[in-house]
Amino acid sequence: MKGFDPKFKDFPDYIIGITKEIWEDRGISTLHHYYSPDIVVRSPASVVLGNQNVIGATMATLAEFPDRQLLGEDVIWSGTPEEGMLSSHRIISTATHLSDGVYGKATGTELRYRILADCHAIDNQINDEWLIRDQGAIVRQMGWDPKDYAADLIAREGGPDKCVKPLTPNTDQPGPYKGKGNDNEWGQRYADILTRIMSADMAAIETEYDRAVQSEYVGGVTGHGWDAVDRFWMGLRASFPNAEFKIEHQIGRDDPNMAPRAAVRWSLWGKHEGWGAFGVPTGAQVYVLGISHGEFGELIGGQPQLRREYTLFDETSVWKQILLKTGDL
Repeated sequence: MKGFDPKFKDFPDYIIGITKEIWEDRGISTLHHYYSPDIVVRSPASVVLGNQNVIGATMATLAEFPDRQLLGEDVIWSGTPEEGMLSSHRIISTATHLSDGVYGKATGTELRYRILADCHAIDNQINDEWLIRDQGAIVRQMGWDPKDYAADLIAREGGPDKCVKPLTPNTDQPGPYKGKGNDNEWGQRYADILTRIMSADMAAIETEYDRAVQSEYVGGVTGHGWDAVDRFWMGLRASFPNAEFKIEHQIGRDDPNMAPRAAVRWSLWGKHEGWGAFGVPTGAQVYVLGISHGEFGELIGGQPQLRREYTLFDETSVWKQILLKTGDL
């Protein structure tokens, strides 16, 4: 890979390798090398500007979870080394809550949760990132309800006026990456499926998903079959029935010894005005940043369908936006 350290065999090896080097091997100082000085890191909870702030956040996380592991499940990517590459990296993280921190007093709880991260890299350096941790899974394992955790976080951050504001189109910051992915057929097909579902065409689930589909959704919830898919997407869309749904980025991949797969980053921007996964409608203006991975397969000849789906957004940041509107703290 032109411009990248020759110790990496390919782009997935680079992404998985530097993740381990930074977090598990304690090479936090390598962030000066692997991240650009003015990197933009967006998560549903906030926008972090600059590598120095990323280093501070990394150290705080490792102080709270010193035995954290990040197990790379997949890297779905597009681009070229010369023009820059975008990875959508899916991770299973294990960690023990051993010290006080953003999640409160140390509990000793052993955690397992997923992360999805889109990163743009060129010349051996990441300079733009979109990061989603399954905060709903984390706080539930610690005994919190996501809504209650969001309310407590607002209080600990100094109240509604002083607390860290979640990511929205109004708080987002531009980064160097302007790409939209690639035109591979699997990325296009998956983007079309999600667009149909978000346009209330729920019948797409039975036609496009395998009947035995395995789903991995927010809150650490594993499902099997069409009903689990329908409940998840219906619950989300019903909460924000008139919100604008946008495909922000899409990648499809055909790789040797791997299933055809796709990564789609999407957003919802609109009012909480329906009954669904977020309870009583409040009229709050809410931004939902989501990333979805899908794997296709042809169990029955001539009928390739979605056989596995992974989707994350941050429930606690959605609740934070709702609570900041309602004042129900």
